[in-house]
Amino acid sequence: MPDRFVRIALGVTLGLLIAFVAQPYILAFLYSADAPRSVTARGDLSAAEKTTVDLFARAAPSVVHVFAQAAAQGRALMEPDDEFGQGEQQQPGSGTQTGTGFVWDAAGHVVTNNHVVEAATKGGGSISVRLASGEVVGARVVGTAPSYDLAVLQLGRVAKMPPPLAVGTSADLKVGQSAFAIGNPFGLDHTLTTGVISALQRRLPTQEGRELSGVIQTDAAINPGNSGGPLLDSAGRLIGVNTAIFSPSGASAGIGFAVPVDVVNRVVPDLIKNGRVRNPGIGIIAGQEATAARLGIDGVVVLRVLPGSPAAQAGLRGVDPRTGDIGDVIVGANGRPVHRLSDLTAVVEEAGLDRPVTLLVERDGRVRTVRLNTADVAQTRL
Repeated sequence: MPDRFVRIALGVTLGLLIAFVAQPYILAFLYSADAPRSVTARGDLSAAEKTTVDLFARAAPSVVHVFAQAAAQGRALMEPDDEFGQGEQQQPGSGTQTGTGFVWDAAGHVVTNNHVVEAATKGGGSISVRLASGEVVGARVVGTAPSYDLAVLQLGRVAKMPPPLAVGTSADLKVGQSAFAIGNPFGLDHTLTTGVISALQRRLPTQEGRELSGVIQTDAAINPGNSGGPLLDSAGRLIGVNTAIFSPSGASAGIGFAVPVDVVNRVVPDLIKNGRVRNPGIGIIAGQEATAARLGIDGVVVLRVLPGSPAAQAGLRGVDPRTGDIGDVIVGANGRPVHRLSDLTAVVEEAGLDRPVTLLVERDGRVRTVRLNTADVAQTRL
């Protein structure tokens, strides 16, 4: 009896082992999908998905890929295309920078970042633009505004002019609202990234010693190659021009910055009309903020006053070049405290050209009120 029980147990165990080993082969024989599977209906897209899809369909045709060649280099044509290159970072040996732009008006003006086309502008190079249709056309620089990192290009003859982007406003933006960026990161055409507005009223250093105030911060992925591209709201309206990222690695870290559209809408018409932007200012060159802080000075030190400027006419005094004695320190403007240059710049830009500005100026320990009008002082820091 015990022998029979053992034989039965061994037989059952052997059978289970065989079944376990054979299971994958049996399943593959019985259930292999050796023909195309039927498609499962997904149903309608969600309302949010439909909004994003529609937004991209409307805006993408207006977004372009900008290629700036610093100088004519025949060898660059013999090198393979860098389809997955480094965006607007310069490609070694080619002198080429790439970025993004968008169509501003029906005349074919394209807005992009100044740093995208700067090398070509200064080096007598060439600029070409690839449209959403794939057509490549030449372009020329109409005007640049380094203080705002903006440039305007004029497209050459095109088969069909892309539509201009709808323009919104940055005055009523809220932290937390949706933001959409379209650009060409790492050379990948027409990439859409989404996120939210992370912060407002950021400050961003630009060229010519200025700081741009009111900058938009977003966590929508912005990488090299996105520069100059549009930042859109959920209605597909332009709310900013993507210009920079904060990242030790050079890739998106969720902190991107955009020039607010209200600044763009003021600067671009000037560039189209005059080839440069008229910067409202008072005609001073400010001292270094770090040096002022080390000296315990809270305000903008007037380093030098431009002859004939509003500041000169109002009697402002700079640092004495012989003794190094500090003259005037601007500590307030239009009823607001001034701690650094960007505080003063924000007030002056809000005032606009040929508008009155009231300054609080400290000299020799005494504070006095100075009233003057702004003027076009684009060649100076403020």
